Amino acid sequence: RDCQGRKMRNSLGNGVEPVTVIDEYGADALRLFLITGNTPGNDMRFSTEKVSASRNFANKIWNAARFIHMNIDGKDVPCALPARLTVEDKWIVSRFNSVAKEVTENLGKFEIGIAVQKIYDFLWDDFCDWYIELAKLPMAGGDEEAAQGARQVLVWVLGNTLKLLHPFMPFITEEIWQSLPHEGEALIVAAWPVYDEGLHFPEAEEEMQKVKELITGLRTRRSEMNVPPSKKAHLYI
Repeated sequence: RDCQGRKMRNSLGNGVEPVTVIDEYGADALRLFLITGNTPGNDMRFSTEKVSASRNFANKIWNAARFIHMNIDGKDVPCALPARLTVEDKWIVSRFNSVAKEVTENLGKFEIGIAVQKIYDFLWDDFCDWYIELAKLPMAGGDEEAAQGARQVLVWVLGNTLKLLHPFMPFITEEIWQSLPHEGEALIVAAWPVYDEGLHFPEAEEEMQKVKELITGLRTRRSEMNVPPSKKAHLYI
């Protein structure tokens, strides 16, 4: 249906030409909108705003990949986890491990919209908004072992998350995956991520949740007191 809930008819002129939408927003953005907005048994309303939001998600992934390339290009970074994982490394790896398990279960029940929403939330919130920001610290420091560890975790997590996202957004995922260190010929025939009990770190997840709550609380307090981002503040615990 159109954005007003009316059936698309030639007489109303409210139909949508898919090729036109693809030209403006991209095929992956349209696919993602159709998947996330589809509830079994209900009609779907077409919304350019939601297609645009899907395109923004694609841009988020591109930006994450660009950041990783800025830090790995010219360096030997294997597609494997480092021997030593920090708390934040264990947290993001454990979160991915859980998401892979949940998404596989959702797909087995044909809960496609729920599955892709979990991947969306993980990539946008956990990986892009939190882990990438945390990874900037060791990569900007003088400890090369810590920096290399962060690079490997970035590559490993994004590469494997692209495998989960590939059925929903095949074009952007294949393009980015091919540009990153990887094993195999193509993403479309790569092995599906499976849950690994050895990558489950509940203590790290609990500790990082406390850190996230603390940082979020500080940001909220600074905003309430109109403290500019450029001004440093002392924290007493």
